[in-house]
Amino acid sequence: MADPLRLYGLKALVTNAADGIGEAVARTLIKHGAEVVAADTINSGVEQHYRQVKGITGHVSTLTDPGKMPALVEACVDHIGGVDIVVGDFPLSAEAPVEAPGPVLDRLLDLRTALVSALARAALPELKKSPSGRIINIGFLRSLFAAGARDAAQRGEQQLAALTRALAAETGEFGITANYVQPGAVMTPVSRETFRKDKTLRDYCIAHSAARRLGEPVDVAKVVLFLASDDAGFVSGTGISVDGGRTDV
Repeated sequence: MADPLRLYGLKALVTNAADGIGEAVARTLIKHGAEVVAADTINSGVEQHYRQVKGITGHVSTLTDPGKMPALVEACVDHIGGVDIVVGDFPLSAEAPVEAPGPVLDRLLDLRTALVSALARAALPELKKSPSGRIINIGFLRSLFAAGARDAAQRGEQQLAALTRALAAETGEFGITANYVQPGAVMTPVSRETFRKDKTLRDYCIAHSAARRLGEPVDVAKVVLFLASDDAGFVSGTGISVDGGRTDV
């Protein structure tokens, strides 16, 4: 765990990476020897953000259209010569925190399924060539859900768990692992804006974390690092919650 170059020579694609969890993941991976393409949307400023950062190439892409995933992987290969690690996070949101399972959540889940599946399948030819192929999916932020919307939040994680298990079963014969990370109330720019508008939701998230605090993007990034490394070579089809411990279960 102490090896600063545990990902030496590996190439990673990280989506939604201009800030928040994606940025923390990209910066953590390069600290441990990986070369990273950090992809984000046209208005994110991702190219300028990483222009002076050695080891990270910022790339503009559409992250809400499954049909754009093959072009994104192709661009990653053009930039850094391959893909060993795919960290999939997508800028999906609702007009207001989701209160309960229903049409809004169904739309988000359907789109996330399509995006995760399209990205994994587009990257599969490259991952098959890798000695350390990794697919790591990032779950919805807790701030996407209203206070007390336990059923909706659980459904979001359960759907991602099932999708990730299916990817693990499909890709395992090629030595590829597929796992997910489920953030809790992590203080990203998106969460910060949500909590600014709804301090009751912020207070609820703190009160229902055993750690009695909000998480930071680096808390998630450290778990992604573990799943991307050889330490997790026999870990697949499962998930890790990064939420400080829940008191409402």
